[in-house]
Amino acid sequence: MTPVKQTNQSRFPVWFELKHVCRQSGARTGIVHTPHGSFETPSFMPVGTQATVKGMSPEEIKGMGAGMILANTYHLWMRPGSDIVREAGGLHTFMNWDRGILTDSGGFQVFSLSDLRHITEDGVGFKSHIDGSSHVLTPEKSIQVQNDLGADVIMAFDECTPWPAEHDYAKQSLQRTLRWLERCMKTHQRSHDQALFGIVQGGTHEDLRKISARETCSMDLPGYAIGGLSVGEPAELMVEMLEATVPILPADRPRYLMGVGSPDYLIEGSLRGIDLFDCVLPTRIGRNGTALTSQGRIIIRDAAYARDFGPLDADCDCYVCQNYSRAYIRHLIKAKEMFGLRLTSWHNLHFLSHLMQQIRDAISQDELLSFRESFYDRFGYVKAGQLKKK
Repeated sequence: MTPVKQTNQSRFPVWFELKHVCRQSGARTGIVHTPHGSFETPSFMPVGTQATVKGMSPEEIKGMGAGMILANTYHLWMRPGSDIVREAGGLHTFMNWDRGILTDSGGFQVFSLSDLRHITEDGVGFKSHIDGSSHVLTPEKSIQVQNDLGADVIMAFDECTPWPAEHDYAKQSLQRTLRWLERCMKTHQRSHDQALFGIVQGGTHEDLRKISARETCSMDLPGYAIGGLSVGEPAELMVEMLEATVPILPADRPRYLMGVGSPDYLIEGSLRGIDLFDCVLPTRIGRNGTALTSQGRIIIRDAAYARDFGPLDADCDCYVCQNYSRAYIRHLIKAKEMFGLRLTSWHNLHFLSHLMQQIRDAISQDELLSFRESFYDRFGYVKAGQLKKK
């Protein structure tokens, strides 16, 4: 297809280049360009909450093809402190990562401290999970911390509306998020090398999602995120909210679905035009002894694998599957050896990276709907969020 003319590449430090739109599904491939390199989309961003992807080295993450990782404003503000990261030369230097970095605003973390926080128009007062000390995270403070951290993409401070949320509360919440976005934009001091993304909220109410999307997009930002989904709502509701929201987002900006990392949600999001995803899922379930495979999830701790000398996934070419057996990895996990948890995390991250490559290939070949059907059949899904009964 003929590439669309890019209108934003000279104005923003991070910009989106459209490559192909799937004739079968409407999904798209593209390239996100950042001050620290470019990468293909749709793409999954590994989460490095505290300036590290748990159990993995930057070199190992690069080897999987990751073009951008996510770090967390709240955690790095609490420890070691954004001033220390700034003095080190920013996150890229501090953690030895020379590709893209996105920092979230810290909003989700402080809102998840349900018993320790208090919301006002100014911001959110909370107690540190580390030492119980009192702090206030405001839109201004979130942006100042993110300016210190120096990520390529920084996120506006928003209220992550819980699920379920009544219409009136979700409306008040999204209006507050819009007011906070204006304060974030006024505070942002590094628009030359950091792209500020706005976040669409509105709970699971279609009319509010549309209002939030229109108002947020009127701010003319380098990119847009969809927040407040994959927080416990049924998969069907998430899909409905995406279908209501994505068409409003500008086609020439990156679209980011926050906190999504299960294989079915990655496929469903890509089908609806999402470019970027992130989630702790691959490393979190890996540390619990669960592996993602082409035939579905397996719990490698189970006794059934004690004498299974095959790889985690016979269809996988990652380092783990080329060198270690299910029996050995089960032994390591049962013996509480750190290497076992590293291996399951490594494999899971590779699995999602490879899945995103398969999604991009399917889009380029105009076959994403067909790919979804075959993947769901192999993985054991009836549809998004629903595994087949064994």
